[in-house]
Amino acid sequence: MTSLGPPADASAQAAAIDEMLVTELPKFDLVLYIQNYSGRTRFDRLLLIGKSCIPLQVDALKAAIAEAKSGRDVSRYKQAWDCIRKLAPDEPEATRDEAWIDATEKSNKAETQRLESELKGYKNNLIKESIRMGNEDLGRHFEAIGKLNDATEAYSRMRQDVSTTKHIIDCGMHLANVSLYRRDWNMVLTNIGKITGVQSPDEEETLQSFVRLLSGIAHLNLGSYLEAAKNLLLTDFAVPPAQYNHVTSPNDIAVYGGLTALATMDRTELQRRVLDNQSFRTFLEHEPHIRKAVSLFVSGRYSNCLSILESYRSDYLLDVYLRQHVKDLYKRIRTKCIVQYFVPFSRITLESLDAAFGLPGESLEEELMAMIRNDFLNARIDARNKLLVAVQPDPRADMQRQSLKAAKNYERDATEHLRRISIISAGLEVLPGKVEKSGPPDEWFDERANMALMESMETEESAKVQEA
Repeated sequence: MTSLGPPADASAQAAAIDEMLVTELPKFDLVLYIQNYSGRTRFDRLLLIGKSCIPLQVDALKAAIAEAKSGRDVSRYKQAWDCIRKLAPDEPEATRDEAWIDATEKSNKAETQRLESELKGYKNNLIKESIRMGNEDLGRHFEAIGKLNDATEAYSRMRQDVSTTKHIIDCGMHLANVSLYRRDWNMVLTNIGKITGVQSPDEEETLQSFVRLLSGIAHLNLGSYLEAAKNLLLTDFAVPPAQYNHVTSPNDIAVYGGLTALATMDRTELQRRVLDNQSFRTFLEHEPHIRKAVSLFVSGRYSNCLSILESYRSDYLLDVYLRQHVKDLYKRIRTKCIVQYFVPFSRITLESLDAAFGLPGESLEEELMAMIRNDFLNARIDARNKLLVAVQPDPRADMQRQSLKAAKNYERDATEHLRRISIISAGLEVLPGKVEKSGPPDEWFDERANMALMESMETEESAKVQEA
């Protein structure tokens, strides 16, 4: 039996992939862009650009293959090779390097056996510090060769042998980084919380920015944009990028923080938390268009703000953390712009709104209807006259509604009081019965009576002694 077509899930995934393909040349230079990163994120970003950006596909995949062969993770090399052999089979990199694969796998296997043998010896000697360091070395090895689940297990075994605050922080940082590479955002927040709870004042100064950065990225990918903005806006620019370039760059911090703030904060908060924030303004110097977009939104020039953001959409679709959230963030920012634009008016023509916010090939009227249904916009559409009319609150109706509610509450309370009085007058009230007490009488617990009893007993005993 022949299949009638791909399943619905596969079709949806294919449509999502096609929607995120970037056909325009991005505004950044690939070589300069990738120099801002190190570690696994460097390869991840190159591979994403190679899969998604049509003008830079071949160059990005070549760089990804070179990056993979500079490390020990064979699976990453196979991913990049599989992509380039389909896109550019005539390139030299499209030929699979079996010699490098065999040599690297053999070396990785030997190193794994050596580290496991050393760890076994440490366990036999019962030296806690050596066991902790052995698990740490094994975890770093698994992380380098791409076995992230095994790395998580090795780092987790470090917990039972930690002895200082620094060891606890190192263990939490390892687990947070591996969870980030695995895209397990809830575990990232969990491990960061454990680090924050044990930080000493000295460690807090050095790690606070990195903790906030990881928290911001995790909240961003969980859809908690306001929490992401709060954490990212508090990142300290004084921390050197070398401490976090295995995750992100100063340019990315400016973009993540600016977009999430635009999507969730009002104009007053944007002025106070973004534009007047001296530390974050230094990040914004790396991405001046984000600062300009925020300034335009605060000053009420909403259409210009949206046009600037739209011109950089293709760049943001090539970011490993921001890619899945560009559409939602842009939609939220656009909704806020339309709502704020309409605030000063009691009514406005749909033609003027379309001139300010209209998109080619899309109906603004349907977008306004969706905003009204979702309670983002308190207005109604006059389809006959092509007007958007604000719904003005009626103080008289509100007062009458509150009065009726108060009258109903009073009537309910009065009815309950009358019912209570009727039950008592009819003798139907159930009184609590007397509780029988067991144990010594109450006089036993009376200190004065107890002392008098003791004195009388002593007097009787002394009298008996004298008689004897």
